[in-house]
Amino acid sequence: MDRETVVREGKAAILFPSANEVFYNPVQEFNRDLTCAVITEFAREQLAQRGVRILIPGEKDRVVVRLSKEKNGNVDQETSEQPENEQQMEEEGDKKEFITASVGERCEQGLRVLEGLAASGLRSVRFALELPGLKSITANDYSAKAAALIARNAQHNNVSHILQASQRDASMVMYEARGRKERYDVIDLDPYGSPSPFLDAAVQAVSEGGLLCITCTDMAVMAGNSGETCYSKYGSVSIKSKYCHEMALRIILHSLDQRAAVYQRYIEPLLSVSVDFYIRVFVRVKTGQAVVKNSASKQALLYNCVGCGAFHLQRMGKKMSQGKHSTVHCNTPSMLQFRSALLHAGYRVSLSHACKNAVKSDAPAEVLWDIIRCWEKSNPVKRERLSETSPAHRILSKEPTLQACFEIREDANPQSRKRHLTRFQENPQANWGPKARAKAGGRISSELEDKRKQFQGKRKKQITDSSQLKSFPCKKFRKGTCTYGDKCCYSHELKEGTEEKMD
Repeated sequence: MDRETVVREGKAAILFPSANEVFYNPVQEFNRDLTCAVITEFAREQLAQRGVRILIPGEKDRVVVRLSKEKNGNVDQETSEQPENEQQMEEEGDKKEFITASVGERCEQGLRVLEGLAASGLRSVRFALELPGLKSITANDYSAKAAALIARNAQHNNVSHILQASQRDASMVMYEARGRKERYDVIDLDPYGSPSPFLDAAVQAVSEGGLLCITCTDMAVMAGNSGETCYSKYGSVSIKSKYCHEMALRIILHSLDQRAAVYQRYIEPLLSVSVDFYIRVFVRVKTGQAVVKNSASKQALLYNCVGCGAFHLQRMGKKMSQGKHSTVHCNTPSMLQFRSALLHAGYRVSLSHACKNAVKSDAPAEVLWDIIRCWEKSNPVKRERLSETSPAHRILSKEPTLQACFEIREDANPQSRKRHLTRFQENPQANWGPKARAKAGGRISSELEDKRKQFQGKRKKQITDSSQLKSFPCKKFRKGTCTYGDKCCYSHELKEGTEEKMD
């Protein structure tokens, strides 16, 4: 029988086989210490909302560092106090009973934790022995020997009532936990190398407001030694620079944000560190379509000088609360005039198959704006109405370097347009368009069919004579609130079946 070695870390005593059959890295002890501290504070905040107060042995007053300015103008002041949620619970203690959760005890309202790549289970055993407020811990590893060792270490440390060993593919464990009731409150991924194969499953399997703890040890890739490999794994190109470790943190955060956005979720970074040969990030994952739309405003392209090392960031987008895009606010030249101006300037131009009012050209953007500037001179806008910070004011305040000619050329109108050839496909059938969602039990109602036929092509057939409104029913008359009587421009004639509905 192979001899075993006992490794003690924190409050855990872990059995290891003498042979190197299960991975163990003693250098990552700080990583595990930091994770225990972060999850403890996360549990304190999350469980306070569930009416649970965690008890930590030896903890008296907590030191809270405030980064906001105080009344006396000082910053970064350290004070000993309780957090607001705990203080509020104590104030409501007389009105409402709350549950206390201690270390080593199973809490039914507690957190569900998953360690996807557990190896010996050291990290999960430390969670069970050092973290209060836990409902369950799943320590998973694909290796059969590692899973067996996890179960033995759970029994050796008397935490089998909280910690369960699992031998499965980590991605499949998380994919099967995507349901709202099956999600984990905390997911910890500390792979040997890159975590990129597991990120897609992780952002789906973590609960609303849950905590993701991710480690990357492939620093050679993320620090610029292999930019193309970094792009294939994380969607970013790493470069060699003095700030390569700082950039590596942003690369993994960018990758997490991109994966989460696919599922209408977004991340809130809590703590990001670069230590020794690895980086570690702690993020919360939440759901919100409106916030996800702001993702582009958080991304940027980096331009780095290979000589002096100076860099510049070009943002991918900018969040704007309001505003229109209708840009120079002048009359639009006709399609033939605009195409002729491009041809006179020596550029190629053609129509687009996607939109009848669009053109394709090899002219650069500055030429297009010069043509618009020249057109505005003969069709001026009211400059006094333009804000000095508006795009229109900035564009028109610059004199054009190209003098555009709007005289219509023969080749501006292609032969296909002159011959009225079909450029866009025709509707395959009458009343064609998006269909109603399929329903169990059969066809859509005849009323919906009639309404579809009535409003088919209503934007093309604009009403120019008020007498045409008599073909449309009066909605107020249906409700019995129309006061115009015979003078109403809409029809008061009820179709068959309408009276029954009104009754």
